[in-house]
Amino acid sequence: MIREISPELSKVAEWSKYLEAEQEDVDEVKSMYKEATSFLEFYDWCSAIQESYVGMLYPGIVAVFLFKINPARKDVDEWIWVVVGDLPSAYLTTDECPNPATALDGYIGAMLEWVDAAKNGKSVADLIPVDVPATRENADMLKTRLKFLDEQILSEYKEDLKV
Repeated sequence: MIREISPELSKVAEWSKYLEAEQEDVDEVKSMYKEATSFLEFYDWCSAIQESYVGMLYPGIVAVFLFKINPARKDVDEWIWVVVGDLPSAYLTTDECPNPATALDGYIGAMLEWVDAAKNGKSVADLIPVDVPATRENADMLKTRLKFLDEQILSEYKEDLKV
């Protein structure tokens, strides 16, 4: 039995309402959403997306989406965060990530574990999947992006990290 943790819906906006209110970068915003939904629908444990929310969206840089899905298996959570952007896409459960800031923080932490392993020639098999070879060069490029996310974006959400 999975432990289902409900996310803080007060910290997200419904996708349709977010899109209606968006004035700039509409094509990029839609593209990031399509990337997130395609990423999630790739997995056989997601039979359908019921609800879609935007937690954070910085066009061309990073987006944190929250999805309520129809799980295809009993061991799959119905709430899933998906992080996309100019970096490897990933999903996280809401178990330890109740809001978008904690989801991005969890993403950064998991990716930094991958960076450390890749830089030191260790196996990345049991770490968050990253769709590039685990080389020092790829690790350095990812680390630069993660540092930017941490310092320029996540730093604006300090209160939300105090969960």
